[in-house]
Amino acid sequence: MSLSQRLKLIASLVPKGARVCDIGTDHARLPIYLIEQQTADRVIATDIRPLPLENAKRNVALSGVAGIELRLCDGLSAVKKSETDTVIIAGMGGEVISGIISRAELLRERPYPLLILQPTTSPEALRKYLYESGFEILTETALKENGKLYSVMTACFTCEAKEMPEYFFFTGKLDPKTEDGYLYIKKQYIRLKKCADALCDIHEKQAEYLHYKKLSDQILKLLKDKQE
Repeated sequence: MSLSQRLKLIASLVPKGARVCDIGTDHARLPIYLIEQQTADRVIATDIRPLPLENAKRNVALSGVAGIELRLCDGLSAVKKSETDTVIIAGMGGEVISGIISRAELLRERPYPLLILQPTTSPEALRKYLYESGFEILTETALKENGKLYSVMTACFTCEAKEMPEYFFFTGKLDPKTEDGYLYIKKQYIRLKKCADALCDIHEKQAEYLHYKKLSDQILKLLKDKQE
């Protein structure tokens, strides 16, 4: 089963012998690959929509692999704690991923499952949710593919909410010394600077202007410090 670079990066983060749950599996390409590569022992592949699950069922049958179970459900609602130790939620918006995590109590039960997350939009909202809800980002990697920049992160529940500086929610644990990490963080800087510039001459918006300026200045300093 061939995969995009984004999905290969996600697959590389799955521990050997893992019991994986792939949320929003779509065509089940990732579960098939994980079994073919003998990375995962078994995979539960879920989707909230019947049609993608039918496509997944056909692809699994064509692949001839064993060890993949398909389930129609919302997030982890039909998954038991004993069935998984690694949960993948990829290709969704940050708010959607946050909602799935918030409803999944099994993620807060020992031993805590490893989360592999890849938000397509609003990654800052996901990072903020994780830290405010007692999770911690363990690793984070940026990847540019087909002209788009992605962030893939691993996370785990820690029981303790942690206060982080606001700029962190835009940069995460990405390394600006890597080419794609630098491009990702620079994109966030440009985005926030544009917000500040648009407000700088509006008297009644000075508080917002200063807020965005502070964030963009902090991110610019991060980029400069890491280049030295």
